Amino acid sequence: MSQQRIPAWITVGVIPLANILIAAIAAGLVFLYLNINPIDALQSMVSGAFGSGYGLGYTLYYMTSYIFTALAVAVAFKCGMFNIGGEGQAYIGALGVGLVCLGLGGHVPFIVLLPISIIAAAVFGALWALIPAALQAYRGSHIVITTIMFNFIAASLMNYLLVYFLKPVGTMSVESAVFDRASWIPQMHEVFAFFGIRIAASPLNLSIFWALFVAFAVWVFLWRTRWGYEIRSVGSNTSAARYGGISISRVTILTMLVAGALAGFMALNVVQGQAHQIKLNLVNQMGFTGIAVALMGRNHPFGIVLASLMFGFLTQGGSELQFEYSVDARIVVVLQGLVILFSGALQHMMKHPIERLYLNYARRRDANADDQHPAEA
Repeated sequence: MSQQRIPAWITVGVIPLANILIAAIAAGLVFLYLNINPIDALQSMVSGAFGSGYGLGYTLYYMTSYIFTALAVAVAFKCGMFNIGGEGQAYIGALGVGLVCLGLGGHVPFIVLLPISIIAAAVFGALWALIPAALQAYRGSHIVITTIMFNFIAASLMNYLLVYFLKPVGTMSVESAVFDRASWIPQMHEVFAFFGIRIAASPLNLSIFWALFVAFAVWVFLWRTRWGYEIRSVGSNTSAARYGGISISRVTILTMLVAGALAGFMALNVVQGQAHQIKLNLVNQMGFTGIAVALMGRNHPFGIVLASLMFGFLTQGGSELQFEYSVDARIVVVLQGLVILFSGALQHMMKHPIERLYLNYARRRDANADDQHPAEA
């Protein structure tokens, strides 16, 4: 009988689902404390997130943003770095998208403007990650500290630019002018209406397809390219990678550039697809939530897509919960925190028991197979 290995579907599928189940039980206890029937609360959340075209649109809209920010965390994690800077990188990516839409909107066709805004989101986000990457690669500064600091710098910089440069004259709101309509990414209800199909209006827009494509592209990049192999090698064993001739500094910078670009893509969904202007606090903590999504998705693009859907459900379903039961708005944060707790900090609580169960089952299965088909002498 050969030595058994834990299959990927256990690691990526069963263990996260078990963690979610325990988080749901813990959330049920919270609802009982609030004198809310947990079953009723769950039904309300499911109905609010998936029970209508409006709710589903919002769920998938949040999912789109979470895919981008979680991929930014996952790529860095594969290189052994913890990118906490998705919030700032997405913010600066929004600046790039906003400048393109303000400068070119209405002057060039949308089919020309969209690739430019995609490039701008990637370049601005990547450049904001470049300085922390260089500090890590050449000065030994810890990436966690520098990326956190750059989140605050990004917020201050955006505040300054909005107040003194981007805010239209005569307005009190700290936000840019609304983009020309020709630069807006079409929303899904508009696309369906073009084909004569009516669905509920929501912020969901075509950038969701870009998010899914990017998730697939990240999988190809990490597992099917030489650069991806180098990133994973550095993350697995830096000393062995250096001994194998891999430049740690170069891979560090490359990884953070890719991560920053991925975070910057979030602006396509939020700025060009929904708000249609640059606003203060437009990222709305989605960069930090992306950390939890990446942890729950085991830093794998496929897992991240599923985890993003889960967190989209929590965000939209939690909003419905506030409306139905008048609970504090921070109940959404509590629910997300429970998922983070059991999917991140306590992930090994279920990991080892489930793996032991599988290994015991696999041994019995192989033993039965050996008894039924004994080896020939």
